[in-house]
Amino acid sequence: MVLPIASRWKTAALLLLVALALRIWDFGNPIIHVDEQFYLLVGDRILQGDIPYIDIWDRKPIGLFLLFAAIRLLPGDGILAYQIVATLFAAATAWVVDRGALRLGAARTGALAAAIAYLIWLSLLNGRGGQSPVFYNLFVAIAALLTLRLPALAEAGAQRAILSNGLIACLLGGVAIQMKYTPAIEGMYFGLAHLWFLRRAGARLPVIAGAGLAWISMGLLPTLLAIGGYAWIGPDALRAFWFANITSIALRPGYPIDQIAMRLLGIVAQLSPLIVAAGISWRWRRRFGLAGESAIIAWGWLGAALIGFCAIGAYFDHYALPLIAPLALVAAPALGRSPRIMVGALGLAMLLFVIRLAMQPRNAEGAREVAAIVKANSGTECPWVAIGDTITYRLADTCLPTAYVFPNLLLYATEQGAIGIDEAAEVRRIIATHPPVIVTSSRSLNIWNRASFSAAKSALRADYRLVFSTPRDEYRTLVYLRRDLTYKRGTVSHEAPK
Repeated sequence: MVLPIASRWKTAALLLLVALALRIWDFGNPIIHVDEQFYLLVGDRILQGDIPYIDIWDRKPIGLFLLFAAIRLLPGDGILAYQIVATLFAAATAWVVDRGALRLGAARTGALAAAIAYLIWLSLLNGRGGQSPVFYNLFVAIAALLTLRLPALAEAGAQRAILSNGLIACLLGGVAIQMKYTPAIEGMYFGLAHLWFLRRAGARLPVIAGAGLAWISMGLLPTLLAIGGYAWIGPDALRAFWFANITSIALRPGYPIDQIAMRLLGIVAQLSPLIVAAGISWRWRRRFGLAGESAIIAWGWLGAALIGFCAIGAYFDHYALPLIAPLALVAAPALGRSPRIMVGALGLAMLLFVIRLAMQPRNAEGAREVAAIVKANSGTECPWVAIGDTITYRLADTCLPTAYVFPNLLLYATEQGAIGIDEAAEVRRIIATHPPVIVTSSRSLNIWNRASFSAAKSALRADYRLVFSTPRDEYRTLVYLRRDLTYKRGTVSHEAPK
């Protein structure tokens, strides 16, 4: 189905308005999620000369941090900037879902409903800010849209068009891989689909082999550039890159099975209206005229995304964000053919969204107060956010006491033995520097790294006093000041220096 250009622009504008309406409630909130505030911190530190995996440690690909570094060049403290950029990415991905649904044969209303569903469920599954899939889903969705063109190209025998199509799709997959490694599975699926349809278009074996090598090269190019950059810095840097990005992933011990089961149950429950709509599309695929190759490609994309989702194994709700676009795409025919299904699915999703919005804790002001106190009492010394929000370092504009500033790395048993150091020894080293301020919380968990937690707790009892407490979800953030220092209240600022 081909729409006039004016209609396409109207659809894009509508989806942008929907994205803004769903996400504007969080604009300026520095603590939407622990992950994205850390990504912003790393992006900021890159601009100050820090090298990821060496000066500040995580196992996410460098492309994600470079994206946040680029966002950090925009005016302000970076918080509103990344949220606006994320909103644009979300709206653009929804528009691609709309295009894909039309190509799949969905009715105009079904395609638009699928695009809106993408935006709603993005917020329901903790993607209302700047989680990595909010950004890389766009590249994967465009690659999927290009792959949906293949049946028509193969039918026309357009081998050259398939070759160029594959180059672009695989490069887009490669860019997504440098924001998280799981899109590699979807990228491989798109590449295999291109090989199949290239053969269908009448290409000979040498052409197919050459195309496959070219497409693999394009998919690997962004990662090879990242590896080359660290190799250029030096062998120690390359080893640090390899350990963080590859080796450490396999060393993580994982979460208890009961927590994983509850997370999976929650994800399925939240996605259930969309899953039901997708199931109806599958059941009625012949009635809808959707039994062709484009439908097979779309369902195959969902299968590849599911494999990527299962590959990580932790099953936090935001890990399901890559499932939403392909799920919305295959649900689009049912959403367009049955008003009851569309109203039921979107209506239930919006009800869940409104309930969650109403129940959402308002902790942003408290987080900024914490940062103001940390800034006022740290001077030129480095504070330590032992358990808390890493955006505190950015808002307080302080130095970092360790390369392992993401609290889970040193304090969670789920990271014990997986980051390449003795976590408890690093905690003791930090404490030995006598941080002027230590931020922690009243949170009670059964996955603390006992040795690290004990060392931190002993230091707080001996040398620090509690000076500030503020609500943070169902627990409280606690700020401790070294006993020899005079407490200064600090001034809350909503825009830190650029």
